[in-house]
Amino acid sequence: MQSEDQFNQLMMQYQQLKNGAEDIAKMIEREDFDSAINLLKTREQLFLNCKTIRRYLELTPVQQKQADKIFEEIRELELNNIKKIEQGMENIQLELAKTQKSQKLQQAYNAGNTKFNGNFLNIEQ
Repeated sequence: MQSEDQFNQLMMQYQQLKNGAEDIAKMIEREDFDSAINLLKTREQLFLNCKTIRRYLELTPVQQKQADKIFEEIRELELNNIKKIEQGMENIQLELAKTQKSQKLQQAYNAGNTKFNGNFLNIEQ
């Protein structure tokens, strides 16, 4: 009976991890990276608990199949989240490179025009 309770606890924790992975995916879509990182940090202990329970729990073949199924769902969600984050990082790096090039061009252009620097432009010359 105790192993059944532990199995139910494991499945409940796996479901929490799955829900968390889905929530993180939504946060990434909204570009709410701070909340996603905070949620990731809080899930670390839950991952460790699942790993410990699974290591010492003797599962029946049916239980093993259920646990493996939800574990694979979590793994797939996490990999998708990683891919989304990596794609976002690539996009940000491209935009940063464009901005840096534009800034260099602007600085080079303005370097020779010191009389036009400032807040006002005298157009009566």
